[in-house]
Amino acid sequence: MRTRRTVGRTDSRRGARPVATGAASVLLSMGMGMGMALPAGTAHAAGTAADAAPRIDLKVLVVDDGGPSVEAIRSTLDAAGTPYTRVDLTDPARQKIDDTFLADTVDGRARAKYQGVVLPDDNPFGGGSAEMAALAGYEKRFGIRQVDAYTYARPAVGLNVPADSGYAGTLDGKTAQVTAAGATGPFGYLRKNVPFEDNDPNVSESYGYISTPLAQQPDGASYTTLLDAPVPGGTGRGSLIGQYNHDGRSELVVTFVANQYQTQYRLVSRGIVEWLTQGVHLGASRNYFAVHVDDMFASDDRWDTKLKCTPGDVDCPGNPTPEHPALRMTAADAQYAKQWSQSHHLPLDFAFNGVGSEEYRSEHGGLPDPLLQQLTADQKSFRWINHTYTHAFLGCVQNTAVVPWKCATDAAGRTQWVSGKNISDEINTNRAWAAREGLAVDNDELITGEHSGLKMLPQQTQDNPELGPVLAKSGVAWLGSDTSREPQQRPLGPALTVPRYPMNVFYNAGTAQEETDEYNWLYTRKSDGGSGTCENSKVTTCLSKPLDVKTGFGTYITPLETRIALGHVLANDPRPHFMHQSNLSEERIGYKVLENVLSDYAGLFADNTPVVNLRMRDIGTELSKRAAWNAALAAGKATAYRIGNSVTVSAPAGVQTLATLPEGTLQGGTAFGASYAGSRWAWAAPAAGQGTLDLTLPAGSTPVLHKHGGAAAPVQAPAAALPVPRGVSHPVPYGPAATARH
Repeated sequence: MRTRRTVGRTDSRRGARPVATGAASVLLSMGMGMGMALPAGTAHAAGTAADAAPRIDLKVLVVDDGGPSVEAIRSTLDAAGTPYTRVDLTDPARQKIDDTFLADTVDGRARAKYQGVVLPDDNPFGGGSAEMAALAGYEKRFGIRQVDAYTYARPAVGLNVPADSGYAGTLDGKTAQVTAAGATGPFGYLRKNVPFEDNDPNVSESYGYISTPLAQQPDGASYTTLLDAPVPGGTGRGSLIGQYNHDGRSELVVTFVANQYQTQYRLVSRGIVEWLTQGVHLGASRNYFAVHVDDMFASDDRWDTKLKCTPGDVDCPGNPTPEHPALRMTAADAQYAKQWSQSHHLPLDFAFNGVGSEEYRSEHGGLPDPLLQQLTADQKSFRWINHTYTHAFLGCVQNTAVVPWKCATDAAGRTQWVSGKNISDEINTNRAWAAREGLAVDNDELITGEHSGLKMLPQQTQDNPELGPVLAKSGVAWLGSDTSREPQQRPLGPALTVPRYPMNVFYNAGTAQEETDEYNWLYTRKSDGGSGTCENSKVTTCLSKPLDVKTGFGTYITPLETRIALGHVLANDPRPHFMHQSNLSEERIGYKVLENVLSDYAGLFADNTPVVNLRMRDIGTELSKRAAWNAALAAGKATAYRIGNSVTVSAPAGVQTLATLPEGTLQGGTAFGASYAGSRWAWAAPAAGQGTLDLTLPAGSTPVLHKHGGAAAPVQAPAAALPVPRGVSHPVPYGPAATARH
């Protein structure tokens, strides 16, 4: 079978997520669940109504200067579904921060409106600021923690200045390490190393200060380094992230700048939020990785290195020849897939087209298909998704007499659509074929060929109107889509889409040289022998020179695709990736990228933070729950607070609550949720007959209450205009983007 394709466009895979009106964390007692000492003078007051445990709302205050470091923290809160209030320092009409803004009284009980505070640095308001004084007093009174997103190393934050046995400069390519205190505290989910990216030797991508704590801290103050690195040119190590306890307050001091897309930030982001909220917050984060392999049983047309196109495609003359046969997995490839999945603990999802096996039988005198025999014997090692019977295009009727193709129209100029009957036949014939061959398939999942039927710009500006009714009749609840075209989940008829990331391992390449040759064609200038498409594109960058076809796949393409995919894994993004069966045949080049992702991940994360591998319907369900939760947060209809060891959550009926809480938390007398990264997380709902979700934190998690809550010591303003390297305030370039063949 020759699978016909069109060329789609992918995004840079780094688009910023929309900022929701809510998102952040909560607060717990100093050091609860972190194994850290409390600041001096934190004895719990009790005995009178005024001394009763305060109510602390589970929402974070984010004071934003528009810099990349605060934006990075906001992106983490947004992705997790953690509510926050943002104060924009660049807005002249912004809300002023004072005692009334921060706290009040509810039912005679003192209320802290925010469980944690994120600042651009340790004092963005300047010396003598009334706003900083209000924040300092608030933090001291209620035991609220503060994150300094990026601040200068100096005595005001418990550190020596970099000039005194420290370092100030680029951190590109350096490797930080989690300290013993960090491992028993907020960064216990990391194995040890935190590498800083160095993607381009010509661009400074990171900047920071590596500094040692003061040998003599002020009375009652202490500094605990949580992430450190060797001091360049020296013999010691200095802090990059540390906890500074002083004046009855606790700050997380971060002395390097990062953006939300950089690996080093993504690795520590979870720990920053857990430290800030002391392990109790709405929202949750996990590291997801699922891989769909399309066109199983079918064959895919092969790239022709001389023609610079793919015979069998609508934009390439001719058909596959014996010298350039179509790509199809063998029984040996299937055996390898099973062994690989088992050894790497990553079940693959096979999206199949039954006609491919029938064509094999027809072309081989009716003999059984060895690939089908092997895969049905091992079918429980994989998950199976209906990809339609023939991989037909199910959108508009294509006019392929022109390149690029366009939608055919009738005499009145109306778009002609593939009929509902044809769509239904493609879905149901594939189901019937699978049943006849004994292949277990879930009928609620569907991926159409090329994601067709969904709108496909520029040619098809709307969904095929025949598709939704067929999905309803066929019982399809989850429909695969392409993140490069539609990154967000949306409804189509009764179904919801499941956006999938296309991997730049091309469907028409079975060898590293074929992949690299096509890569060069797409991503080099005409003067370098390429198509020149990249020269006039707003989303696709050009290679500085063509890759060596013998080595380019291993030295450039694989590392780049690994970094992109790993970035998705580390971003709390459940959306799956997809490649094609051709990539698991011949040289099996698809595994190279997958192995690198898994290997890099294993080297970075502790055993308590495994990759989460979900099947398509579960990914769709996760995205749907997040959408409902985020909508409730944005509308102010999902709220939570804690009083002592009790947490109370209110959410609209039918909307499940997403929360992260410490080990030992109970819901109705039973353990809350599941364990991940040293915490418990769950989608949860109130008990039967209850209007709120009520949770009990483990003993010893009472918030710190400073009885008299006086003003803290004067806060010194940080050094002005902290350096931000070129490339940090914007997504770091990943290389050629974003034309994927799929």
